[in-house]
Amino acid sequence: MPVTYDFSGRTAIVTGGSRGIGRAIAGQLVESGANVWVWDIEPAELAGARTLTVDVARREDIASTLAAMKVDAVDILVNDAGYLGSYRPFEQFDPAEWQRIVSVNLLGMFEVTHQVLPLMRRRGSGRIVNLGSLAGKEGLPGLAAYSAASAGVIAFTKALSREICDTDIRINCVAPGPIDTRMIRDLGNEVVDAMITASPLRRLGDPQEVAGLVLWLCSEAAAFNTGAVFDMSGGRARY
Repeated sequence: MPVTYDFSGRTAIVTGGSRGIGRAIAGQLVESGANVWVWDIEPAELAGARTLTVDVARREDIASTLAAMKVDAVDILVNDAGYLGSYRPFEQFDPAEWQRIVSVNLLGMFEVTHQVLPLMRRRGSGRIVNLGSLAGKEGLPGLAAYSAASAGVIAFTKALSREICDTDIRINCVAPGPIDTRMIRDLGNEVVDAMITASPLRRLGDPQEVAGLVLWLCSEAAAFNTGAVFDMSGGRARY
């Protein structure tokens, strides 16, 4: 039986929500009654949600978008915008590429949270879920820059949770392993097959499975959870 939540009357922002995990999260939030805003550098249509073109790495984009939304409060923020980059040894990376990886995955999350958090502060409540990665916990060869940025997401989540624990704002992190998205499929069949082989469940995860965990973290059922990192790796995570 599917788990359902009632987020009626709550305003949610999902970055990176045009496809993959972000789209699944935005879709489930819509189905749960939330007023959903999808922010993405790629414009996309999602029934029941309002979509805006936003580059999370650009502070001015975030500020102008928040102003245009004309909302008094944001109840839910899901930082999902991400850029995997190339799968190759670090020595072969063009510095511009790893700078983009860090800019989107880590600094973009900083920028969005820095501007949305005051809206939650004024009300004293809210839910923030940051999408990290198994790479940030274990470090994956061929994905050094992505691993480093994802580790930063995890550490930031833990640190910020302690700063805002005087409120009813909860911030947690979800660290997926390989999920069946275009971002993973673009790595090529050989890499994807190796990921499946390395998984105890012998498959990729489904974006809807990740979305289910995120919605739980946004609900009152997870009110005692903050600063936590939740794996979604099919048993692949080692700690």
